[in-house]
Amino acid sequence: MKRAEKVIITCAVTGSIHTPTMSPYLPITPEEIAREAVAAAEAGAAMIHLHARDPETGKPDQTPERFLEFLPRIKQQTDAILNVTTGGGLGMTLEQRLAPALATQPEVASMNMGSFNFNISGAAGKITEFKHDWEKPYLEGTKDLILSNTFTQIDYGMRAMGANGTRFEFECYDVGHLYNLAHFADLGLVKPPFFVQCIFGILGGIGPEPENLLHMRATADRLFGQDYYLSVLGAGRHQLPFVTMSAILGGNVRVGLEDSLYAGKGRLATSNAEQVAKIRRILEELSLDIATPAEARTMLQTKGGDNVAF
Repeated sequence: MKRAEKVIITCAVTGSIHTPTMSPYLPITPEEIAREAVAAAEAGAAMIHLHARDPETGKPDQTPERFLEFLPRIKQQTDAILNVTTGGGLGMTLEQRLAPALATQPEVASMNMGSFNFNISGAAGKITEFKHDWEKPYLEGTKDLILSNTFTQIDYGMRAMGANGTRFEFECYDVGHLYNLAHFADLGLVKPPFFVQCIFGILGGIGPEPENLLHMRATADRLFGQDYYLSVLGAGRHQLPFVTMSAILGGNVRVGLEDSLYAGKGRLATSNAEQVAKIRRILEELSLDIATPAEARTMLQTKGGDNVAF
């Protein structure tokens, strides 16, 4: 892999997994999402990974109009790379998931690299009373959910978003997803450097053992050589150990309330910036430099913040 001379910190500020009942600090409204994104960038995040939610209920909302309620605000207040999800909310169609990225033409969009079981139903069993009616069935329904990313779907997404100059955060939840990316690279649909986000700790994907991170990196090394940057996220309590390990190995890191609601054992994070500041302190104690947004753009060869449609 390309060893990162400076570490790119990505912050995923809200996501579509956690529900409002789980934390009072989860940003829901456009104002909250914008405020959290800007604060995370000020704390050291070079890239902000963005989802949208219904401001009344907190339910994932993948309409372009909802994203446009906060994307311009964030752009006006920070030069961080803004990364628009195409994962969307669980159970959404491909057309729904791609709509915001196609409309806003961001520098970077996420790209899930394979279909797999995505089970977060266990979270529902830990809650006795929910704030909103949608939360419990949304979580429990994932026992019977396949997050669909077929080869046809991936092909279409790469072509449609690539035509707008958008580059990708390739989300790889298992080893086979790396081979899927290699397949599309061989077809010429995506060009290096690849920003490969390896994800650990989602039930249905690869497990959160350090040996698995080493295996994912070794596999990516065989497939992509020097043509990729490694980044890592760990779900829940695995967040901090896994992202730190990634940085030690020469990779990049992702934190944020999408991936974990906590800032320490049993202690809810009060903001995304708190998580960013914590991993930044750890990286600096390890004598690792933090990439600025401009440096991250150079590393990932994005089209620049002035070439988006918001």
